[in-house]
Amino acid sequence: MKSKPNALPWLWLSVAVIVLDQLSKWWALGALQPEGMPHQVIPGLLNWTLAFNTGAAFSFLASSAGWQRWFFVLLALVITGALVVWLARTPRRDWRTALPLGLIIGGALGNLIDRLHAAQVTDFIQVYYRAWSYPVFNVADCGITVGAVMLIAFGLFTGKAKT
Repeated sequence: MKSKPNALPWLWLSVAVIVLDQLSKWWALGALQPEGMPHQVIPGLLNWTLAFNTGAAFSFLASSAGWQRWFFVLLALVITGALVVWLARTPRRDWRTALPLGLIIGGALGNLIDRLHAAQVTDFIQVYYRAWSYPVFNVADCGITVGAVMLIAFGLFTGKAKT
């Protein structure tokens, strides 16, 4: 019995997200000092602002006593493992599943590297309008968010792929 090629080569996309995320964080740490000072990119819309997050999205659990670091490390490892298994079971030509999974895996591992290395995630992208400001985020967060939105959109708005 001949097996069909799986989507594991899409992990190269994950590697690209990780590299871009880590290089951008390295740049941010060197160029955006001091922490919290906005560096205007697009007036009225986008700043580079160095920030650190010991929690998860929107600083969830950031004020906890430190246990959250290992909770989020474990969570990232479990979710990444599950997504890699999903990718391995996905046909290679099913890009509507493989592309979002590759983005999410790369984003999860990009932030995992920060947690393991520095016990916090480096963020620097600040989107705002007048008095409203979205929480500061990073390239890994973009991979996770865009991948999740794509996965949902492709699942809702496309028919079942032909096998």
